[in-house]
Amino acid sequence: MVDDKIDILKRAELFRGLDDDILRLLASHAKQRLLSRDEILFMAGDPAVGFYVIAEGSVRAYRSGPDGREQVIHVERAVTTIAEVAVFDDGTYPSTVAAEEPARVLSIRKEDVRSACMRHPALALAAAKLMATRLRKCAELVESLSLREVGQRVASLFLAEAASRGVATEHGIRFEQPLTHGQLAARIGTVREVVTRTIARLQSQGLIQTEGKTVTVPDIKALGYYANSE
Repeated sequence: MVDDKIDILKRAELFRGLDDDILRLLASHAKQRLLSRDEILFMAGDPAVGFYVIAEGSVRAYRSGPDGREQVIHVERAVTTIAEVAVFDDGTYPSTVAAEEPARVLSIRKEDVRSACMRHPALALAAAKLMATRLRKCAELVESLSLREVGQRVASLFLAEAASRGVATEHGIRFEQPLTHGQLAARIGTVREVVTRTIARLQSQGLIQTEGKTVTVPDIKALGYYANSE
């Protein structure tokens, strides 16, 4: 079981290049948890006792407004880490994290990671780099919500999906979009009805084609131009 956990840690960006003895120490303290879809891992405001390695599946970090509507901050897929801020301060978790799909996670206490950082400064630098990347993503999210129309946000999301999971076909770049319109709305800061109308408009303009959960982008440059238009 420990060897399996070591293999998982090695695949996470934060732990790449660490000596096996440090990985074994962290793995020996790591606790495993299985999550069903939408099951909450922790809530915003909960005491931050450690952070998590996503071994399988994916999770989303979000905040809820007074009306209960979610605003997704970021989604993380295996194998990566989440809630690293808990390692370096004594505050609470800044967002709620729930499983986007069935997931397996490993929890590691912040005391164990701090100890590893003292012995391997490269780990602390890797953590700082990772959190800086997350900060940039948050800044991009704020910019998108404040400066872009809903259609541009949907187009940008589809462009990202096409880049990460798309397959080139004779009809364009094709990918599976498993999220409901409600889940898409939580990603881009709007409501389900607006997403439904927006996707219909993008189809009528020939920028995308949908069939069930499959999305095809006939002209990736045209969609990119639309997403970034003034």
